[in-house]
Amino acid sequence: MSLNPESEPDVSENTAGLDSADTLNEWMDRESHAEAMIPLLGTLYRRNNVVPSIHGRALINRSAIGILKLHRFARQIDGSPLDIAETLPLVKELAEMDLAASSIDVARLTVKYGKEGNGRSLKEFLADELAEIAGKGGEGAREPRDVVLYGFGRIGRLVARLLIEHAGGGYGLRLRAVVVRPTGKNDLAKRASLLRRDSVHGQFDGTITVDEDNNTIRANGTLIQFIYANDPASVDYEQYGIKNAIVVDNTGKWRDEEGLGQHLKSKGVSQVLLTAPGKGSLKNIVHGVNHKDIEETDSILSAASCTTNAITPVLKVLNEKYGIVHGHVETVHSYTNDQNLIDNFHKGDRRGRSAALNMVLTETGAASAVAKALPELKGRLTGNAIRVPTPDVSMAILNLQLETEVEKDEVNAHLRDISLNTPLRKQIDYTSSPEIVSTDFVGSRQAGVVDGLATIAQGKSLVMYVWYDNEFGYSCQVLRCLETMANASFTLYPPLES
Repeated sequence: MSLNPESEPDVSENTAGLDSADTLNEWMDRESHAEAMIPLLGTLYRRNNVVPSIHGRALINRSAIGILKLHRFARQIDGSPLDIAETLPLVKELAEMDLAASSIDVARLTVKYGKEGNGRSLKEFLADELAEIAGKGGEGAREPRDVVLYGFGRIGRLVARLLIEHAGGGYGLRLRAVVVRPTGKNDLAKRASLLRRDSVHGQFDGTITVDEDNNTIRANGTLIQFIYANDPASVDYEQYGIKNAIVVDNTGKWRDEEGLGQHLKSKGVSQVLLTAPGKGSLKNIVHGVNHKDIEETDSILSAASCTTNAITPVLKVLNEKYGIVHGHVETVHSYTNDQNLIDNFHKGDRRGRSAALNMVLTETGAASAVAKALPELKGRLTGNAIRVPTPDVSMAILNLQLETEVEKDEVNAHLRDISLNTPLRKQIDYTSSPEIVSTDFVGSRQAGVVDGLATIAQGKSLVMYVWYDNEFGYSCQVLRCLETMANASFTLYPPLES
């Protein structure tokens, strides 16, 4: 079954002997607990800069139903759903502790108390467990770092949604401006409409207002200045009160140090993050794999590609456990805005043919790009891509030769464990649903999702299928890179083993 609580499949359960009125009353009771939890979670977030979660899935801005779905999701890790009658008292205690800024895994604390409470009251247990952050009143919250989006295409708008979603509660990033080329009348209204409505990812969750006189959009309280420019070096961000900003270049127009360095000539900019594979000596960062290579002195970084982000964490895990001798990566990739809707001239081979009507065989640099984040695999992978007539969600097929023989169940169990119990749970998800298809992964926040039922293992040969939302999942990885660049991540309690 899928580990994504947003697209959880049906699971068979024995309901013999249950009364319909009893089951409804039980549901309403749990729903009332979830409703009581919502203001407590908001208090922790906005007053103390605490991000509560259930096994890494944030509880902030969730509806009562969303909170209950996350409690049910916990059965994937703990063997049974998390009882909200147990977590609500814990959250109440957390709200009374006046904690320092941190990330708190409510599920893992609840389970740990059940196993290691040793006769202590819940208050006593939490006082011991969270002693180093108790009574510190939001200490550790950082001044938010200014972020500018250069370009407002598919990735730019999704990164904007994520930044707006995270705004508040001492979050260390603040979206200040978007830079676009001037297009003429009603430009700002059209940009706002594209942020508000998305044919793939749905409606923006909140309110958006437009001030055409001042060229600003206000989204859920985040005031975004729109700046019209054709030259990245000519923008004076300081005139808008923007300083020490990270510019996220999502245009793809410049991919090397010289081109991207133009941003650093603008007043108010100190760093640049490219949302495409970087060329030359630029560090290509796949968060979860080599994000610790980011240094304060790095002025220009690349977040690599969506495919590289999807496959590199899985390849890292497989190489560490079994050793990869060589392999081939075939990506079945949704069409992109670079392709033509109908046949027309295109500078790239085959990409001029209609994206909506054809499977288009093309090249991908993802296989070779893996080595920039995972140098030990340099020269061991080849790759191709097939563009297909779907607007979002792609799949990578990893055909690998390993150093040791493997069995399907063993590999799947190992990757499932990685996806649940290690820091790579933000990058790797796992599913074993027999009915899941590509649209079920729209909105996935992990870089890639291993399809366990599709795994093929024979001797030293292994074939794995990895789904990925090449837009939203990748945008989440871009956000994680931004958080690392701005030192905006909070310490997790209880800590995960690396």
